Amino acid sequence: MKDGARDFLVEIGTEELPPLALPDLSSALADSIAKGLAAARLGHGPCTQFATPRRLAVLVSSLVARQPDQEIKRRGPPVTAAFDASGKPTKAALAFANSCGASLDRIGRAREEKGEYLYFAGSQPGRATVELLPDIVAQALAGLPIPKRMRWGSGDAEFVRPVHWVLMLFGRSVVRGKILGVAAGALTRGHRFHAPRPVRIADPSHYAPQLLKARVIASFADRRERIRAGVTAAVTGGKHRALISEELLNEVAALVEWPVAIVGQFEDRFLDLPREVLIAALQDHQRCFAVEGPNGKLSPRFVAVSNIASRQPARVVKGNERVVRPRLADATFFWDTDRRQRLADRIEALKAVTFQSKLGTLYDKSLRVRALVQEIAPAIGADVTVAARAAELAKCDLLTRLVGEFPELQGTMGGYYARHDREPEAVAQAIGEQYRPRFAGDHLPGSKAGVAVAIADRLDTICGVFAIGQKPTGARDPFGLRRAAVGVLRMIVELALELDLKQLLAAAVAAQPVKGPQPAEIYDYMMERLRAYYLETARQPGMTSEVFDAVLVNQPASPLDFDSRIRAVAAFLGMPEAPALTAANKRIANILRQAGESSAAAFTAIDSSAFEKNEERVLFAAIEASRREVGKLLAARRYGDAMKSLAALRTPVDAFFEAVMVMHEDPHTRSQRLGLLQAIRELFMHTADLSRIGT
Repeated sequence: MKDGARDFLVEIGTEELPPLALPDLSSALADSIAKGLAAARLGHGPCTQFATPRRLAVLVSSLVARQPDQEIKRRGPPVTAAFDASGKPTKAALAFANSCGASLDRIGRAREEKGEYLYFAGSQPGRATVELLPDIVAQALAGLPIPKRMRWGSGDAEFVRPVHWVLMLFGRSVVRGKILGVAAGALTRGHRFHAPRPVRIADPSHYAPQLLKARVIASFADRRERIRAGVTAAVTGGKHRALISEELLNEVAALVEWPVAIVGQFEDRFLDLPREVLIAALQDHQRCFAVEGPNGKLSPRFVAVSNIASRQPARVVKGNERVVRPRLADATFFWDTDRRQRLADRIEALKAVTFQSKLGTLYDKSLRVRALVQEIAPAIGADVTVAARAAELAKCDLLTRLVGEFPELQGTMGGYYARHDREPEAVAQAIGEQYRPRFAGDHLPGSKAGVAVAIADRLDTICGVFAIGQKPTGARDPFGLRRAAVGVLRMIVELALELDLKQLLAAAVAAQPVKGPQPAEIYDYMMERLRAYYLETARQPGMTSEVFDAVLVNQPASPLDFDSRIRAVAAFLGMPEAPALTAANKRIANILRQAGESSAAAFTAIDSSAFEKNEERVLFAAIEASRREVGKLLAARRYGDAMKSLAALRTPVDAFFEAVMVMHEDPHTRSQRLGLLQAIRELFMHTADLSRIGT
């Protein structure tokens, strides 16, 4: 390592951390420490993060031993304020000298236009890294995304969980200081049962290997993959396979430090439960992995992950089975009980369940969704009767005991109950699809009726929440409107649905029981979500925020139309003619803006006989030819072909600007030339405002 650089290790030992938050806390801590080191001008190598249920740790390799010296040039207070009448330095002068780390006799003077000032030019020595580390770590911990912090003992320290130990090493030396009220040392702790004694870390590079000997896999990623391999290997012998959900894998990795996969069993009778119920009972409630047989059906087995390598593994298996069976028995009881009452017979009971105090009951919401579905269904080719019936029954499963116990199955169970009630299969499918997509990357509804219900339900929620003034602010989004908006937009764009979003928002807003914002405000909100959708999914090269803004100027009512435009512009920008035409559009926009709106009417009617130069005539002819061809393409929404056609204008436009002075002193000549520019701008504006690109 250069210049005395050493590895730095910090570990915060706690009570069991919240499993769902652990990966984010670990990443945030590593990022925050890296930012703190950068702000302190401390160079270093890679940062490695570690996280287990009882610890967060970061290893920074090759951290420099001290800050570099810093060249300082600073202007201080005016000389008149720096010294009193007798020439003695004032507090202002002394404070300035102190801030520069210099004595007053090293402070010079500089004369400027407004007077004479104290001035310092010199070098400030860098501080030792070990002096800076405690504050950097403390600030990183204070900035972690912890919604609710807790206190413990008699101190005033606050963290996500009580802190029991802190390890801070810079090379082989302990970094002295207190973090969250705990003095830092060189001791960590191994597995709670396998290695309960403190473990001394002699060097940061020994951290992970020493913890491994103490039966702790410190790396979250390594532990996660070990769990995947262990769960997979536990059932492969009989041609079975474990259903490994990435979410469950993350959660289990956040619950154990020394994972050991074990296989349990349950009675075959539980296989009569719907597949989703069985998986939810095992996975979401017991943190176990369901097992699928060679025929693709669920097997009466499960894989649990223990946090201990027991000497009596059979007892651990029996213990897990004793916990799983009652859960499956409860699910079976709820499943049998719920089917004794039809979904349709629950509609009236929706009147007693509040959706939101100002927005009425679930029954009221169902009526609004049903009305909106009847507008959406014909537009996308869905059966109106099927979609309306699905909307009518969609929320009824919220009143069932099984969904009450397993809320993640809402909608899914409604589809099962509808089939049991012998509702048409199309109705049952639409009910089961109403919440798709549930998360980023989730499958979209597979039926048109399901799409209609899914869109209507989300638009009603979005417009209702806006109406009561609870729209998302910052990171706060209690009603999940961001996810709902992206879901609507994904369905429209990815399924190529021709829907007028502005019209649907107006209908949804009008149906709300309280008066809220104008539909235009909600349209703007959804367009910002569409912006994020394009930028985050990187649907194709060239889709930048500027390109999005260029298309948004036209406020397309149809997101599908918006998609066609933005794809066309992104593709156009890859053409060799694009830079020149984009620059020309910018120039044209500026000229027309300077000409003023009052002149607009004067330069709309072009008299080609008044042209003085051949470049004007050539450009006019090119514009007229483009109008005829582009008009047909735009009518068919073939924006990409339209932009390719307009690329032919590059040569006459370049020649025009080279030979012609637009702002001629003669009003009529100037008006004709402005008319040509306006005609060019209008041709491009039908697709997007290219003048906004590159600003």
